[in-house]
Amino acid sequence: MISDFHQLSEKIRQLAELTHALRRENADLRHRTVALQDENAELARRIDEAHLRVAALLEKMPALPQDQEVA
Repeated sequence: MISDFHQLSEKIRQLAELTHALRRENADLRHRTVALQDENAELARRIDEAHLRVAALLEKMPALPQDQEVA
């Protein structure tokens, strides 16, 4: 009977330890998710800016004469 109690007690301790570890990991993953979302938004902003700069440069380029157009 006492042995059963000790086994149960040990299993409860292990479960509590695992629960704490999983909660820490979950919190870390949530923080990492937020950081990655922020990074993704920044990269998307930079891509949009680059797109606008390229479009502006293309508008400034003179058009090729009709006889020199690339096929």
